[in-house]
Amino acid sequence: MPAHEQRSTSTYMAEITAAMVRELRERTSAGMMDCKRALDEAAGDMDKATSLLRERGLAAAAKKAGREAREGLISSYIHTGGRVGVLIEVNCETDFVARTEQFQQLVRNLAVQVAATYPRWVAIEDIPADVAEAKRAEILAASDVEGKPDNVRESIATGRLKKWYSEPGGVLLEQPFRDSEQTVSALVTEAIATIGENIQVSRFARYALGEDK
Repeated sequence: MPAHEQRSTSTYMAEITAAMVRELRERTSAGMMDCKRALDEAAGDMDKATSLLRERGLAAAAKKAGREAREGLISSYIHTGGRVGVLIEVNCETDFVARTEQFQQLVRNLAVQVAATYPRWVAIEDIPADVAEAKRAEILAASDVEGKPDNVRESIATGRLKKWYSEPGGVLLEQPFRDSEQTVSALVTEAIATIGENIQVSRFARYALGEDK
């Protein structure tokens, strides 16, 4: 490589500062070396480096999804005033991870989500077949859907079912986490990528004062 190109490369590499690496680590919780490599590949672009790490994290999480998760926590959350309470079980692979602050914070965030958005199911697969079919039939029978071509009706039904899953009272993993655009499922996947173990929300129960039993 010509000397002037070597000088140019060295100058550029010096621009990936420790402060940039720390900022990316704070954004993503990825390892320091992973952050450094991502910034190098992204030519110092913080948003692009963040996207690279998240893509890699999702791939890593997918590989862990089939691993057995029998450890974890059963945790409780009582909302201020004592009118709403939640019990939730979240599983991981080892007791070591279950005792970490990061995992415990995730479990707490999930319990607060359940308290606030009162989902009925953990995942779409948990919805009883008769309930799912009844909702689909209701959508297809709606006055603004009924007379449309079959392919359009199917498309509308798919979109409205997706919306139904994500609404309060729907499916926990499909709901937006708090007021963000990130779903609860994406939050868990991100935790799998950063913690390095499979994580599963097993079950929950929500109680509201005066609610019918």
